[in-house]
Formats: sequence, C-alpha cells, structure tokens
Amino acid sequence: MNIEELAETYKPDDAGIKVVREAKMLFLVGIMSAGKDAIKNELLKKQEYSKIITHTTRLPRINNGVLEKDGENYYFVSFDGMAELLKSHQMVEVNHFGDNYYGTSVNELHQTAYDGDIAIGAIDINGVLAFYDIAPNSTTAVFVVPPSYDIWIERIKNRYGSIDFFNIEWEKRRDITIDEIEFALKTPYLFFVVNDDLDETVELADKIAHHDRDVIGNGDAKAREVALGLLEAIKRTP
Repeated sequence: MNIEELAETYKPDDAGIKVVREAKMLFLVGIMSAGKDAIKNELLKKQEYSKIITHTTRLPRINNGVLEKDGENYYFVSFDGMAELLKSHQMVEVNHFGDNYYGTSVNELHQTAYDGDIAIGAIDINGVLAFYDIAPNSTTAVFVVPPSYDIWIERIKNRYGSIDFFNIEWEKRRDITIDEIEFALKTPYLFFVVNDDLDETVELADKIAHHDRDVIGNGDAKAREVALGLLEAIKRTP
C-alpha cells in the first residue's frame, strides 16, 4: 500500500488505543496564525504540561524569522518514513493537509500518560476528531480564533516575512481555512476562545483543560460569533 492508501484507512492498534485512553490531552486547534503555538508555549511553562511534537512530511520553514528545528517544532520525516510509521502502527492518527501528511505518534503520549501530565499539542481539526473517536473522555479541544480579520491578516504577514510568500501561501490556504472554520462550527465538543489577550487566553485554556467549564459562561457562543464573522470576511476576500 502507498502512503495515500495507508493514511486513508489508518487506525491505531489496540496497544496504541490503550495509551491514548490513559493519557490526558489538551489540543489547540485553529486556523493558521490564530496563536496556537503562543498559547501552547505559555502553558508549557507550567510543570504539569508536556508537549506533543507532531510528525510531518513537509520541509522545515521559517516562522517569525526562525527556521523550524527537527524534534522541537516537528519531527520532519520523508513520505516513505511516514508510510513506515503507519505500517508499524506507531501513529495515533495521520491527516493529509495540503500537499503533506501530519500525525501524532503513540510514543509522544506514552510517557505523558505514565507521568500523569497533560499532553498538549497544536493539531488540525481532523486530528482532534481521530483522538475524540478513540478516547472522548481523555480529549479536550480548544478552537482558537483571532479577534478580527484585519488582525489575523497582519499576523500572517508577520509570520511569512514577505508579501510574495504570503500571497503564495494565501492562495494555497484560503479554501483550507474556510473548510476548517466551517467544520469547527459544526463540531459541538470544541471549546471556542478568542485569542485577543494572550494571558487571558492562556488562563482560560488552562481552566478548560482542568474541566473548569463554568468559567466559559457564554464565552464559547461569543467566540463562535467571532469565528463566523471571520469566515464571512475570508469568503469575501479573493
């Protein structure tokens, strides 16, 4: 089987499912440049969180002027390498995103489950769905929304460094971004938060991870309204 067939039909084995169900997980989900990594990095300063590093077949790229590092930002693997991980059932899930594949390994969760920490990762919406299907009681997911379309576009431009690179990425990512928001708005188990003030967003995400759901109030509904407004603005932009 080639990687396309492996990824399309992939399911973890019983040993992998057991690890996932024993872990405590917080996933930060959202469109590019919503601030997932910034929130994750702040939460990781707390001793009870452990970072999930995702595998990807894409090449390292420059984010905010710094080239990504293997084993720190991602585990960068070849397409053949990803296929071997799938064949040997070393992955929990894998997703095709753009021209590449992304996924989380069982090993990333094994030590976290043993230590009793909260495993935290920034993954796409399909990855969260795979975890939720396996272990709904262990999976908490927060969908991060930028406060406005204009602020979001500025964040993207700052991330990619040049307007030419931004335009190339925007052409590739626009439709994907629309699909992500539309799918998220239909997903009831996601907790929506607006990443306007980083400190406040980190505090809220931490409380959600500890199942202090009362702190949300009507914040989730308001954040979903912001996401809907962002979606409409993106659709109006060629």
